[in-house]
Amino acid sequence: MKMNHVTSAAEYVNAERLQELFLELAKINAPSTKEQLVAEYLKEALPKLGFTMEFDKAHENFEGEVGNLIAWREGTDPSIPPLFFSTHMDTVLPTEGLKPVIKDGVIYSDGTTILGADDRAALAAYLEAIQAIIDSGVPHGPIEFILTVNEQPGLVGATYMDYSKAKSKTGYIFDSSGDVGQIILKGPYSSRIWMEVQGKAAHIALNAEEGKSAILIAAEGLAKMRLGEIDDETLANIGIIRGGELTSIIPGSVTIAGEVRSFSKDKLYAQLKQMEEVMQQAAEKNGGKVQVRIEKKYLGFDIPKDDILVKTVEEAAKNIKVNSYLTETLGGADTNVLNENGLTCLTLGLGFQNIHSFRECISIENLVNTGRLTAALIEQWYANHKNSY
Repeated sequence: MKMNHVTSAAEYVNAERLQELFLELAKINAPSTKEQLVAEYLKEALPKLGFTMEFDKAHENFEGEVGNLIAWREGTDPSIPPLFFSTHMDTVLPTEGLKPVIKDGVIYSDGTTILGADDRAALAAYLEAIQAIIDSGVPHGPIEFILTVNEQPGLVGATYMDYSKAKSKTGYIFDSSGDVGQIILKGPYSSRIWMEVQGKAAHIALNAEEGKSAILIAAEGLAKMRLGEIDDETLANIGIIRGGELTSIIPGSVTIAGEVRSFSKDKLYAQLKQMEEVMQQAAEKNGGKVQVRIEKKYLGFDIPKDDILVKTVEEAAKNIKVNSYLTETLGGADTNVLNENGLTCLTLGLGFQNIHSFRECISIENLVNTGRLTAALIEQWYANHKNSY
């Protein structure tokens, strides 16, 4: 459905103002569980944009400073279904002392901190987009922000969110390294596997014959474990090996931990089973034992290509002359957890690069286009629903 407005809300996105806002937000030091400073900023900023807000108590589950923020803005037309935009308030590492450097249209840090574009760029773009909606005067439905805490360690804030506070059921999350226009339809199932391998401790000089090295048992199991790219839908990794006390002691225990991700729930379980079985076999063969614990991280999601969320992005991107494309990712995002809890949503690209490192950067073009596409989505969402009546 084409929009009827001669001037779109996206045209009111102020590139210079958005850039300044992003740098202001990026400089707020708020790594995971320490998001209070961002929350205080939003307590001032959101009411000025017409939002009411409340925080849940998710942080009480992990000793954080503040809970998830749910903010609501009434639309000009309450008959339109509300639309939410979500992102996270934390960064993976501190941004204290951030010194931004702009070179050839790209924003970097000076190399001594991360930039925090993951995902302060989305937060800044959302705020600017709402200002553009206000300035343009375009009609729109209700808008909700779902802003999570403690996302980086594994979508923890979203996992503990009080979903009764959310009024909307559909929305978008800009949180991917793809350029603006990327539409991620499919996300993975993911689980961690913890294996506590038990041997028998002994001194190498005094009673070595009684020892059964847990590390050697684990090594035998790991050698037979399928790891890396299992197939085009499944990845498996061992990320933690922890054990041993002294170089003179044959280790009696070792902890092995890894993670599996797959678009297929059946393949996820099959891979976890293979990892457990080969470790059990190695333990039995060598007189040891192993205790295995599976920890679900999040469920997968798969949004149909003809869903109104997809169509709205494609139309909104076309309206602002941005090329859209459909894809899938084995990367996790709050999108996984929100979908699992009944909030249907897509992950969209906003173009940050080299995240979680001091080389992190984002182009000004992608930053501005994130704001423009957010405004265009709000406007197109209204048009699609108004024209369907």
